[in-house]
Amino acid sequence: MFEYFYNEIFRKTIISFGTLFNDLSIKHADSDGNKTVTKVPLAYGPIGKFLARLEQSPNLNKSVAMTLPRMSFEFTGLTYDPTRKVTTTQQITVKDPDTETTTKKVFMPVPYNMQFELNIMCKLNDDALQIVEQILPFFQPSFNLTVDLVSVIGEKRDISVVLDNISFQDDYEGDFATRRALIYTLNFTAKTYLFGPVADTPEGLIKKVQLDYHTNMDRENKRRELRYVATPKAVKDYDNDNTATLAFNIGKNEVRITVNDSTNFSVGDRIVIDSEVMKVESKPDATTLAVKRGFSSTAKAEHLENSKINKLTTADDNLIEVGDDFGFSETSSIFTDSLQFNPATRTDS
Repeated sequence: MFEYFYNEIFRKTIISFGTLFNDLSIKHADSDGNKTVTKVPLAYGPIGKFLARLEQSPNLNKSVAMTLPRMSFEFTGLTYDPTRKVTTTQQITVKDPDTETTTKKVFMPVPYNMQFELNIMCKLNDDALQIVEQILPFFQPSFNLTVDLVSVIGEKRDISVVLDNISFQDDYEGDFATRRALIYTLNFTAKTYLFGPVADTPEGLIKKVQLDYHTNMDRENKRRELRYVATPKAVKDYDNDNTATLAFNIGKNEVRITVNDSTNFSVGDRIVIDSEVMKVESKPDATTLAVKRGFSSTAKAEHLENSKINKLTTADDNLIEVGDDFGFSETSSIFTDSLQFNPATRTDS
């Protein structure tokens, strides 16, 4: 049922949350008015671990001890958020930002709320107040954090981080050997989105969809006529151009092919050998082509020396025979009463 995928969304959200608080500092002034700035360290982990370390080092004469102030945060919970649910059958479709040769598709995300706890530990109350005052004005009660959730499709979203509540604890009781710890606990909710696996759609299978508003339509109501026009891509040669021939046999997985002459090929061209379509990705030299095999969902195959290499162009696309276009050469019209389009817009491709 399930296939492996990992978008690292939880990890990215946790790291992004931590970066909100990794540059806080406090200032102390001496009797002469000179100020020293101390950066507050931030670490991931539960407050109990830090308190245990603090309590288990009572010897104040030690040369090394855990210093205060410091902050810690941790991911504490995960819940589904039905208030942000969208239609699950819709898809996000974008061009591959790296190659521009394929289209990547992913279903609409699922909304989840991640709970975080931020703990501020200080020895002096003034230190704690300085830190808290640098945080609270930015949460009213939320702060939007932009996270690159799915980098392979460039999907960046604003994650709303909501400050839920604040609690305060002062462990001032104890003997002189016990270190005092002022603890402010801030609870947050990050409203993130979980995406499923990203699928690739070869460029040759992308269909053009055109939306026309007819000039004689009734603009007084919501009734619209939609005409869908699809332009298929050829997966076989129709004009028999015989651009080149193979110089040697090639196996199913070879991506560098030797031809008698690569002069008439350019990067990005579609070529077909027998029934396999390939995409030219580079031209290392005058007789070599680096190609992407099995393009347009055609099957990879072995090809023999002297096999013809034909280039697929718009001329081949225009010569597609009836029956080879999977029914996409026709146009179909439908009427709908529910679409809310701007009548001033003539065409939306």
